[in-house]
Amino acid sequence: MVHNYYQQAGGEDTVFSLEKSLLLDHGHTVSEYTDSNTRIELLGQINSAAQTIWSRSSHNAIRRIIQEVKPDIAHFHNTFMLISPSVYYACAEMGVPVVQTLHNYRLLCPNAYLFRNGAVCEDCINLKNLLPGVFHKCYRNSYAQSAIVAGMLGIHRLIRTWKNRIDLYISLTEFARQKFIQGGLPAEKIIVKPNFVASIDISDRTSLGDYALYIGRLSYEKGIDTLLSAWGRLQIPLKIVGDGLLRESVQKYAENSSFIEYLGQVSQKSVIDLLKKSRFLVFPSRLYEGLPMTILEAFSCGVPVITSDLASRSELIRDSETGILYTSSDPANLAVKAEWLWNHPEVSAEIGRNALHEYKDKYTPEHNYLLLQKIYQHVIEDKIH
Repeated sequence: MVHNYYQQAGGEDTVFSLEKSLLLDHGHTVSEYTDSNTRIELLGQINSAAQTIWSRSSHNAIRRIIQEVKPDIAHFHNTFMLISPSVYYACAEMGVPVVQTLHNYRLLCPNAYLFRNGAVCEDCINLKNLLPGVFHKCYRNSYAQSAIVAGMLGIHRLIRTWKNRIDLYISLTEFARQKFIQGGLPAEKIIVKPNFVASIDISDRTSLGDYALYIGRLSYEKGIDTLLSAWGRLQIPLKIVGDGLLRESVQKYAENSSFIEYLGQVSQKSVIDLLKKSRFLVFPSRLYEGLPMTILEAFSCGVPVITSDLASRSELIRDSETGILYTSSDPANLAVKAEWLWNHPEVSAEIGRNALHEYKDKYTPEHNYLLLQKIYQHVIEDKIH
């Protein structure tokens, strides 16, 4: 298993850790190769740029690991920035099949989110090149850094790395799969497998909960302004968990509100405890997202989710059955949906039960392990033949 950590921890790191533990728990031998973007400052901009396109050290390290442990398969979660696509070539040279999980839209978009100037953007997909991402400084608001990312993606498109050096891609949703096909990846090489979360003991969830809950990054793209604007119209207790660029604004808003409490960053155990005592989770993101772990955690706790109707959320949630959908970026509509659900506790309880059933059907470790094994077996057999 191979993973390049970002400078800030995120959901990809969690999935990497969970899948590694899942395989170990089922008796597999797992070797890992990791790097972290926290090293970028030490390397300097020129060296980092070169390594982003092709890392000789990662290439050689993967070859050494393969020689030593002789793996049946190599599963990649992230190679950006320092591991680089060179590792796919190392696997090909050594005859090891490659699986790549598509956690975000990096292969289609320099900033990985398909998001620009406060809204969804698909210019790089529609124009079949990455120049808009450079022109609009989509990566870290920098021409130079955007050009480095676009250059890496463009070079590996040109030499057909994405089509020829990866045996199978794992997409988290069918929505994302269609976007990658639209962006040029071979349809026959992309299979859908969702994320999963560990089962949670909810025997202590003895009531419907007495507050709404937000968990996530405090930023515009995550819809925190929509959330606060909606709650300006409501008299429903809301707890906000997380950190980000808008932390001070959220803090001040909460201090001036009788119904909003800002808790800051809390431990994972505290997140689960808060979820189990909540009436519902609010997920107002403006992003396409992948498959948000927070929503799966809410499902596993039998907690309804109110979320924007954007992209894969309509695939993940059946409106009024396993959650509630509202019009994206519309605080008035969010307020209407939240107030209605709060005032219909019997419906909230039923949706929570449906969400728990959905979790048990699709997002448990056991179900995910079976899917993962089928994927591995398929890729290994294809390689043999």
